[in-house]
Amino acid sequence: MKAAISHDTHAFQITHPEKMIWQNPQVNKLQFLRYLNTVAPLMLPFLAKRRLTVIRFPHGVPGPSFFQKKCPEYAPDFVQTAEADGSRYILCNTLKTLLWLGNQLAIEYHIPYQKAGVTHPEEIVFDLDPPERTAFPLAVRAALEMKQLFERLSLVSFPKLSGSRGIQIHLPIIGLNLNYQETRLFTAFIAEVLVGRFPELFTIERLKKNRGDRLYLDYVQHAEGKTIICPYSPRGKEGATVAAPLFWHEVDSALNMNTFTVAKVLERVNQGIDPMRHYFECRNHPLLAIIEQLKKLRKN
Repeated sequence: MKAAISHDTHAFQITHPEKMIWQNPQVNKLQFLRYLNTVAPLMLPFLAKRRLTVIRFPHGVPGPSFFQKKCPEYAPDFVQTAEADGSRYILCNTLKTLLWLGNQLAIEYHIPYQKAGVTHPEEIVFDLDPPERTAFPLAVRAALEMKQLFERLSLVSFPKLSGSRGIQIHLPIIGLNLNYQETRLFTAFIAEVLVGRFPELFTIERLKKNRGDRLYLDYVQHAEGKTIICPYSPRGKEGATVAAPLFWHEVDSALNMNTFTVAKVLERVNQGIDPMRHYFECRNHPLLAIIEQLKKLRKN
């Protein structure tokens, strides 16, 4: 059985559209592809020209899954690629490629912080990772404390749900030409400030067994070769949750990650709700002076 999703230039053929991807809530492949088709204008700017890693669930969620970094030999000609480290990576630059990946049951879309062929990151992302889903209020607390810090530093930040168990904070740094060594000074500084203020709540301890009930501030994750879940990517989790962008006013004690499902995010997008609308216009120039000051402090 086949079905088509029509858009500007072509119809994309879907195999087994009735195949169930998530059971609770029920989302079949056709619904999943319609979701990708709708969110593509908001998702593709983050995917474009970045070497893509996907997680595929060939039998649906939950179920066996595997990471796919290399572009498969059977990929159609319209799939663009980039060479790196002796491998050919997919560049998801177009809607057609995104839908083809979705048809391959690529559920999660993970991206590096820089574009292919470029060494400088275009964004900084803080991953606020509570010890378990039930400790999600810790992620809310960390996000709000971080927001206050950024506002004092005149920096613009954008929160999003990880779709797994925490919150991630994005700071665009397009055009600042900062390298990873420089951004590490900043991410370490922010993490150390929060841990210094709230040692009973937050930690930078990398070993899980030593974290206890504290939230892990993963500043080390922002590095060359590392990836982060793309905004609007579904997650391979029961509940069909999404890495959903949020407005800061939505980050409060009432925030419930389980609410932001494929269906809910689709509804938000159809209503014109786009918390990251101005993301690529933001430059965060004050960060340059902040990092220069951090360099001086490190020398002293």
